[in-house]
Amino acid sequence: MSMRQTTTHSALDNQPIPVGVKLAAAWTGVMFLYAYVDIIAFFKPGVVEEILAGKVWEFDVSQPLLTTFIALMAIPISMIVLSTTLPARANRVTNLVVASVQIPYAAFNLVGGTWTYYYGLGVLLEVVLLVFILRRAWTWPRTAPSATAAGPVRHEVRTR
Repeated sequence: MSMRQTTTHSALDNQPIPVGVKLAAAWTGVMFLYAYVDIIAFFKPGVVEEILAGKVWEFDVSQPLLTTFIALMAIPISMIVLSTTLPARANRVTNLVVASVQIPYAAFNLVGGTWTYYYGLGVLLEVVLLVFILRRAWTWPRTAPSATAAGPVRHEVRTR
């Protein structure tokens, strides 16, 4: 007696992903790009030496400068949390406002830079994610009014 194996192929279940989760995922990407563009830049010749000498770009390394850096980094970090916890209307507005403000901030990395391919790619990827966020927030699906909000539902009863 021979055993015959049969393989059943079925389609993968592709559950819809809530808009807030999509936004949080995109903000996670923005956060990592912000961090890694700066971290990988340490490999640029002279950067570490300048930091050790107390300079970041043209600025003196100081508590206010580092506090500003952490505050700016806290924006995408906070948006990850807010995108999954705020009510839909507040979530939509917050994402539209913050992503709109973040685009010029992302472009700041190109100002006065000498490594335009490196920083250009970083800015391009950040802006693509920010545009994705704007599009998802702008096109947030609306729900149809519920039957109870529209008024009482009347049921017709038929008898024979």
